[in-house]
Amino acid sequence: MDFKFTPYHIFVVGLQAFLQFTVVLDFMILSPLGVLVMSELQIPTEKFGYVVSAYAFSAGISGLLAAGFADRFDRKKLLLFFYIGFVVATFLCGIAVHYEFLFFVRILTGMFAGVLSSISFAIVADLFPLQVRGRVMGFIMTAFAASQVFGLPIGIYISNIWGWQSPFLMIAGVSALVGVFIFLFLKPVTQHLDQKMDRNAFHHLVTTLTEPKYLPSFIATTLLATGGFMLMPFGSAFSVHNLGMRLEDLPMIYMVTGFVSMLGGPIMGRLSDAIGKYNMFFVASTIAAVIIIYFTQLKVTPLPTVIVINSLLFVFIAARMISANAINSAVPELHDRGAFMAISSSIQQISGGIAASVAGLIVIQTPSGYLERYEVLGYVVATAIVCTILIMYKVNEMISGKK
Repeated sequence: MDFKFTPYHIFVVGLQAFLQFTVVLDFMILSPLGVLVMSELQIPTEKFGYVVSAYAFSAGISGLLAAGFADRFDRKKLLLFFYIGFVVATFLCGIAVHYEFLFFVRILTGMFAGVLSSISFAIVADLFPLQVRGRVMGFIMTAFAASQVFGLPIGIYISNIWGWQSPFLMIAGVSALVGVFIFLFLKPVTQHLDQKMDRNAFHHLVTTLTEPKYLPSFIATTLLATGGFMLMPFGSAFSVHNLGMRLEDLPMIYMVTGFVSMLGGPIMGRLSDAIGKYNMFFVASTIAAVIIIYFTQLKVTPLPTVIVINSLLFVFIAARMISANAINSAVPELHDRGAFMAISSSIQQISGGIAASVAGLIVIQTPSGYLERYEVLGYVVATAIVCTILIMYKVNEMISGKK
C-alpha cells in the first residue's frame, strides 16, 4: 500500500532537515576551523581532540539521562526544550575567547544537541511507515551536505573576516528562526502516549538499554560513529599540511563535496527503499572503506582529485547512514521508540568521543604542521566498517522477522 505524502508531511520533513542542518553545522564547523582555533588558542592536536570529544561525551550522557523520559512527553515539547538550550549554548560558543571557556560551552552545547537528533528521528518513525523511511531519511540527511554547501563555506568566509567565533553566532541566529517555526507550526506528537509504558523513568531506561533484541542495534550504532569522529576533526589540517591544499581551497572542497552529497542523498534514500536497506548499507559501506584506506594514505594531491575523492566518500557515507538509520528505526516497539532513539544517539556520541580522543593520540602533528600516522586512522575506520556490516546483517534479519 503506497503512502500518500500530505503538505504537512512535506513540511515536517523539511523542518527536520533544517533542524539537522543547524545541529550538524554546529558540530562540523569545528573541523574546518581547526587550523585557526589551534593557532589562535595555541593548543596542540590533543587539546583540540578534547574539545571535540567533550561535546560528544556530554551529548552521550545527556542522551542517557533523557532516555527514561523520552516516551513520557509530547515529542514537540521535548524538541523545543532542548532546541532552545542548543541555541543559547551555541551563542556562548560565539563569544568564547579562551580554551577553558570554549571547552565548557562545548560541553553545554553537547548536553542539548545530543538529544535533538533522537527526538527528530523518533518523530519521523512515528509519522512515516518503514517503506518510505529511506527516502525521508535521505532527504533529512541532506542536512549534512547542505551544511557543507551553504554553512561551511559561509562560516569559513566570515571567520576570516570576524574571527573563528563568528560562525557560531551565525548558527545561533539561524537556529532561533527554526525554533520559531517548530513552536508555531509543528503539531503535537503524542501517539506514543496511548501505549502502555513503564511509569518509572529509570526502570524504563534500564529495560530498554538491556533488552536483548535491541543490543545488536546498539553495538552497530557504536561502530557507526567511528569514521566521522576519527577523520573529521583533523580533516582540514590533513588537507592543508598533507595534501598541499591552501586554506583558500577549503571552501571550494567543502562546497563541491556538499553539493554532490545533496544530490546523492535523496537518490540513495530512494534506492535504499527500492533495492533493500541492508543491500544499500552493504554496498555503500564496502565502497566507503576502500576509499577511506586510499584517501588517508595520499600525499600532495591536485585539488580536482581531492574534490572527486571527497565527493565520492561523502555520498557513500551518507548512503550507509541513511540505510542504517532506516533499519534501526524499525527495531524498537512504539512505547520504547523515544528511549531507544535517545540511547542510540547517546551511544553514538560517547563512542564518537572516545574515537576523537583516540584519534588525537594516534595522529601526531610535526612542527611543520604535517600529520603523521593519519593512515592508521584509515585502517581503524575501515575495520570498524567491516564489523558494522556483519552486525547490521543480524539487525536486518531481526526486523525482517517482525514483518
